Formats: sequence, C-alpha cells, structure tokens
Amino acid sequence: MKLMFIGADHEVTGSCHYLEAAGKHILVDRGMEQGINPFENAELPVQEAMIDYVFLTHAHVDHSGMLPQLFARGFRGKIYATRATAELCDIMLRDCAHIQQQEAEWKNRKARRHSGTEKHEPPYTMEDAQGTIGLLVPCEYGELIEVCDGIQIRFTDIGHLLGSSSIEVWAEEKGFKRKLCFSGDIGNKHQPLIRDPQPTAQADYVIMESTYGDRLHSTERPDYIAGLAEVIQETFDKGGNVVIPSFAVGRTQEILYFLRKIKEDGLVVNHGRFPVYVDSPLAVEATGIFEKNIYECFDAEALELVHRGINPISFPGLHLSITSDESKAINFDDTPKVIISASGMCDAGRIKHHLKHNLWREECTVLFVGYQSVGTLGRTILEGASEVKLFGETVDVRARIMAFQGLSGHADKNGLIEWLNGFQEKPRKVFIVHGEDTVCTSFAECLKYEHGYDTYAPFSGTRFDLINNVFELEAAPKAKEKKAKAAVVNSVYARLEAAGQRLLAIIRNGKGMANKDMGKFADQINALCDKWQ
Repeated sequence: MKLMFIGADHEVTGSCHYLEAAGKHILVDRGMEQGINPFENAELPVQEAMIDYVFLTHAHVDHSGMLPQLFARGFRGKIYATRATAELCDIMLRDCAHIQQQEAEWKNRKARRHSGTEKHEPPYTMEDAQGTIGLLVPCEYGELIEVCDGIQIRFTDIGHLLGSSSIEVWAEEKGFKRKLCFSGDIGNKHQPLIRDPQPTAQADYVIMESTYGDRLHSTERPDYIAGLAEVIQETFDKGGNVVIPSFAVGRTQEILYFLRKIKEDGLVVNHGRFPVYVDSPLAVEATGIFEKNIYECFDAEALELVHRGINPISFPGLHLSITSDESKAINFDDTPKVIISASGMCDAGRIKHHLKHNLWREECTVLFVGYQSVGTLGRTILEGASEVKLFGETVDVRARIMAFQGLSGHADKNGLIEWLNGFQEKPRKVFIVHGEDTVCTSFAECLKYEHGYDTYAPFSGTRFDLINNVFELEAAPKAKEKKAKAAVVNSVYARLEAAGQRLLAIIRNGKGMANKDMGKFADQINALCDKWQ
C-alpha cells in the first residue's frame, strides 16, 4: 500500500497524488500547472493505461485540467466526483481543450514566420476531453461508495466551490486497513451561495492543502457589497469601466450575487440600471449549473432567497455574452459598465482582450477578486507592472489596479488549522501540499511545533509506505533547468525560514524560564546578524 506525491508539492497548481492499494492504481486529481512552478514533477510510476480510477476533489483546472491528457495516453478507468463537479467538468474540460487548441494554432501561425521552428501540439484535443467526460461517475455527498474490493470512498462538502469535496479513502490490503483523507481545497467560511467546510472525524493519514498557510484573512469580515459598490460608483463617475478578471466557476457567481444586492438596494446612483457583462461562455454555462444544484449545494441564506422566488445570481441589466461578436461589441459601447471575464489569472480567454481595451485608460478600474499564481499576467499587473504584453503589443498600465483582500475561496491559516483540529484524534501523519515553496514548509513546521501534529511537506517523487508508516523515498527538490539555481536558493531560504519559525515556537513555549544555553545561543544569533548585515 503506497502513496506517491506527483504534483502541487511545494507549488500551488497541478494537483496529483498516486495511491497504490488493493492491487489498484489510483490517482487523486490530475491538475494542470498554471503560472511558473520552479520544480519538476515526477513521472507517474505506471503507464496511464494502467490507472484504474481517479478520485476528483473538484472541477478547477489545477485539479482536473490534465485528465484529458490521461485519456489521450490510454486511461479508460472511472473518474469518481460529486454530481456538481461532474457537471462542471463537462464544460470546463471542453473549454480547456478549446483554449489549448487555440493557443497551439496561434503559436504555429507565429512559428511559420521562422523556418525550422517545431510545430506546437496541444496536450490533448476536444475528442480527448469528450472521452474523459464519458468516464465521470457522479456521486452524492455523504454516500459511502464501494469502488472495488478493498477500496471505499466518501465525498464531504469542503466549501471551496460548487461540488468541491474532501475525499475519505478506506483501503484494505493483505489484512491491513488504512484510512486516508485528501482535503482538496479547503473553503473559506461565510462565502456567498455555498456551504461552509464540513469536518471529517477520523483518518490515519491526511493529505492537506496549504495555499494560505502563511496568512490570515481579516478578522473583521469586509463588507464586499459596500466595497464593490464604492468601486463601481467612483469608476462610473469618471466615465470608466470596472473590469473584473474572474474564474468562470465560483468567483463569477459570487460577484453576481453581490451585484444583485447592489442593484436591489440602489447603492450605485446616477447610472440607472447600469450594464453588467459576463463575457465567458464557460461562466454562462457554469451559472446554469449553479442554478441546477441549488438544493444540494447552496447555503441557508441563498436558499432563503430561492424560497422567496428570487434568483440569487440574476438581475436586470445582466448580459451574458456567448459569441465572439457579442464579446467584441462590449468595448465599442461607451456606457460605463462592469465586465466580468475569464480567466481569473488573465493568462487566457477573453479577459486579455478587455485588458487590452481598458488597462491604458486612467478612468478604468481592474479589480482582482481571486488568487494570482506566480508568473501569471494577473500577478504581474497586481504587483505593479507599468506595462504588459498583450497579443504581442505593449500596453501601458494606467488604470486603477485593485484587489479585494479576503475575498477568497481558500481558508486562511486559522481556517486550515480549524479544519485539521476537527479530527477527533490526531492522524498518524499529515502531508502538507498545494502551497508555494516557503508556505508548505512553514505551515508544516507550525503544525508540528505549535500544534503537535506529525507533519511532512513532500517534494514531487516522494514515496510513502502506508502499511509500515515509513518513507520509501524522500525526494529532494528537482529544479527546472532554467531556474535551477534560483530554486535551490529558494529551497535553502525555505529551510531557514522554517527553522526560524521552529525557534520562535520554542522561545514562546520557554518564555520566563531560566536557560543559560538559550542565552548563549541568543548571543551567537546576534553575532551572526552583525556579520551578515
């Protein structure tokens, strides 16, 4: 019975874990990497055609986006997911395939100008995406599912996205029984529309995300409705547009929820029934899926609106743009407007066209409402770039750039700890994944030295024996060639930062106690600081 870490190890995207148990080869997630990831991922230990099952935590592409490539390489097993996740994957994987093919075509058109340039092939085709969709097995929350002899699973609402889940896996092999819990992405509390994360009672091993394991959301819940209304009012008064790069699934529907309330309460004045454009065919389809899963996934507040006959994510002045002509027309209308478009990190999709038309305008606002991975266009803009490249052209950044802090689908550090503390007894080991390099390390150290958990932050390629509770291989970070030196340096600093966190925990626990050794050590640290400054 083995567990191997493949993706989203010391990085945020590309989630993938391999489980070998009961004679079966299983993946939990098969996600796409987004932005810059400094480390190489290990290869799957078996051929794709040998994978028997995939257990999918949710539909976001950093967890599901490479499933069609798995299909293209021979996988024909079952993909277990919640019903809402299966429905979202039906549209998201097709959208991914479309984007992959478009980008390959664009690169090939560009390559024709240069003789000898290799032809670009997309990682998978629309046919591969359609084939993958046919393998999805919709499941209900709380249902104990007999996958095969020796493997059972159960999905629990984790409050991150419509249909998102943590997955409990019961495995039995040669008389040994082990239970694992894969957290998926743990949701933030009090999000619009969807329920809060639900706890899990027991597991021998927990594989846990750490996206925001180094930061806290505000203790005072911001009034997002008032904040968004203020941004819209100020921008419209100057004659500009509010452009919101937004993930098509989840965040777009939350913003629509806020906008409905803003319009209902008349919080933006002197601009009539101002227009709101959702310019993403994927977002339009996803919104329909949200409306289909009201009773299975919505929280009490949203359900109360439904019972009053109110659609929580629809309102007068909402325009859903499907065709490319409808998309292009948005920027030829001078009326101040709200434009919501994907992708949320600005690396693909129609949002790039809206940035091209609005980034250079001082009267406009670009409002980020989601996490921006390192190396993405969104992160570049948010960190203060004065100009960016869009479709081969340089565009000045003159618009007001803003971000809503705390509006996150991910739990913060305290929320992550709260979820882990929901286990009735401490697991044998907690593996920390799905966080940037230093975050994984520091969060693992925090859980170990401040909360008493046996933790480990694996690099890709790490293998663990679940029966004997020992590592078969503790993989070292394997930096990508072009960034090898920088990645090694970052790894050293991550270790140093983690050691510092551990030292702080020891100091706090020993406060007020006489200790000559600690005094001597303090002198040595000060001497090193003097030397390095």
